[in-house]
Amino acid sequence: MRVVTTDAGLGRIEDGAVALLNTAFPHVGAVLEQEGSLRCLESCAVRRRIPLDEATLVAPLGRPRAVWGVGLNYVSKAARAGRGLPEQPILYLAASSGVLAPGAQVVIPQAATEPDYEGEIAVVVGRPLYQVSEAEVWPAIAGITAANDMTARDIMRSTAVPALAKSYPGFTPLGASICTPDDLADRDAIRVRTRVNGELVQDDTSAGMVFAITDLLSRLSWFTTLEPGDVVLTGTPAGTGQDRACFLADGDEVRVEVDGVLPLVNRIVRPTDAPLRDHRLTEPVS
Repeated sequence: MRVVTTDAGLGRIEDGAVALLNTAFPHVGAVLEQEGSLRCLESCAVRRRIPLDEATLVAPLGRPRAVWGVGLNYVSKAARAGRGLPEQPILYLAASSGVLAPGAQVVIPQAATEPDYEGEIAVVVGRPLYQVSEAEVWPAIAGITAANDMTARDIMRSTAVPALAKSYPGFTPLGASICTPDDLADRDAIRVRTRVNGELVQDDTSAGMVFAITDLLSRLSWFTTLEPGDVVLTGTPAGTGQDRACFLADGDEVRVEVDGVLPLVNRIVRPTDAPLRDHRLTEPVS
C-alpha cells in the first residue's frame, strides 16, 4: 500500500490516482499514534478520487515526535570521504520543526553559506521499539519514504554539532508518499537516488549501508524507545555537494527518489538579502 497525506485528507495511491479515504485522521502520524500500523487504511472506504497530478501533497506524517539521523552509514560515502568505516552508528537528533512538505521551497538562512543535500531512505516506526533484536525490527516498521537530510556544512564545521547544522526550518523535506514494507520488492536493497537540476548525483541501495536498517534501529532501540510515527533517516551515499565541491544555490531543484514511493522534489531559495558566495569550491570540505 502507498499512502499520501493531502490538503484534502489521507489517501491511497491507486491506478495513478489518489483515492481519498473516509477517515478522520489528519495525517499518517496520527494513524500510527493510535493504530501502530497503516493496516486500517487498507479497508477504509473511498469518498472520492482525484488525479495524482491534481492532488496537493503535504508532509505525510505531520510533525514527527522525533527525527533520528545517522552519519557515514554508506560504504561509498566513507570511501569518498577517505574515512574508515565506523564501528558504531554516528547518531544524532534533528529538530522535527525542520520537516518540510514535498514541493515546498527550502529557504536558506543567511547564516548557512554551504547548504547541502543528502538523499536518504527514511524509515517510519509503527510500533514501539525498545531493546529489540534485528528480527523484531521490520514487523514494527510502518513504512518507508524519501528524505532530504539537508546540512549546512559550514555550520557543521564551525560547531561540530549535527543537530545545529540540520535543524533550520525546512531542512528536512520528507515524503511524498509512504510505502508499507509488504510493497517493497527487496527490503535489503532499497534504491535511493538524488538529482540536482535533473543531473543524477547519488545512486546506491541500502545494501551499501554500513549498518543495515534492522541493525541500525535495533542498536538505537537499546538507548531509547522509538515511538509510533518517529522517523529514522538511514544515511546518505556518496555524491553529496560536499563530495562534488558544489553546494546548493538559489533556484536549484533537488529530487530524491526511493524505491516504492513518489519522488520528493523541493526547490532551493536564497533571499536576495542573504550574503552572496560562490558555491563552487576548489576542493571538498572534509
